[in-house]
Amino acid sequence: MLKQRMMLQRTRSEERRLQTGPGVGALFKTPNMRLKTILITLNWFANEMVYVGLSYYGPALGSDQYLSFLLSSLVEIPSYLACWVVMDRWGRRWPLSISMILSGISCIITVLLPPEAVTETLVLFLLSKFAISASFLIIYPFTGELYPTQLRGVGIGFSAYISGLGLIIIPFITYLGSEHLVLPLVIMGVVAVVVGLTNLRLPETLHHRLPQTIDEGEEFGKDWTLTECLRCVPLQPSSISTSYEDLDSEFKDQVELKPQTSLHLSTPDKETALLGRHVPRRLVRQASIMETPLDSSGSMKMTYWF
Repeated sequence: MLKQRMMLQRTRSEERRLQTGPGVGALFKTPNMRLKTILITLNWFANEMVYVGLSYYGPALGSDQYLSFLLSSLVEIPSYLACWVVMDRWGRRWPLSISMILSGISCIITVLLPPEAVTETLVLFLLSKFAISASFLIIYPFTGELYPTQLRGVGIGFSAYISGLGLIIIPFITYLGSEHLVLPLVIMGVVAVVVGLTNLRLPETLHHRLPQTIDEGEEFGKDWTLTECLRCVPLQPSSISTSYEDLDSEFKDQVELKPQTSLHLSTPDKETALLGRHVPRRLVRQASIMETPLDSSGSMKMTYWF
């Protein structure tokens, strides 16, 4: 009796484990998914470290710490508006790389300025904060589009969790400013430039269908080439590809239903018989997060039923 109980408990625990879906280990099982996970996590780490570091370090620059902090906050607003326009035209990869590299170079240049160049240092700091704010905005939708649906929540959670290490390191980096004012800016600048260059290895997601399964996530970006990487404006496909999910597991997913009624039925009887037949429901997903389809009135339509 005890043995049967233990076997039943083991079976139930195994069923619960299978129902939870794939975990973090699935992010590193295949080569392409492993590479994308590492690069995405590095981007999260660099973006969070530099963004938070610049936010903390802003009051230390300029002649008025309150004005410096206010300007470092206000400069984020135009960066968000710029991303709104740029992301739908040039995609995610190149704007993300350029914004991180621009932020890093602006920080590194401060080491060339004399100590009395307070205003020039503040201007370069604000330019760096503008760029890293844009980068931090792009990384959210870009990450969601790179991870497949089966691993999207796990992948974003893993990358965001590891990026928290940047929050642990940044207080020690900003403390170095007590010895040399621009040293923290140089360290954050080098991190932003190096990681910004690695973004070019990630595939572009604009005009591409979101990967749904782990296999689709492995295939997405596997055919990466240098020529495709250097293309600033992604090519738009001739037709928009969509993904379908069958919502009725007991019925087959089919587009057209062939009537199997008798030919001796009258026309009204045939229509009544066809209306009584079950029509399988399908959820039609959009091609990409940033490519929201519109209805006839011009309103946004995230999903639709038929």
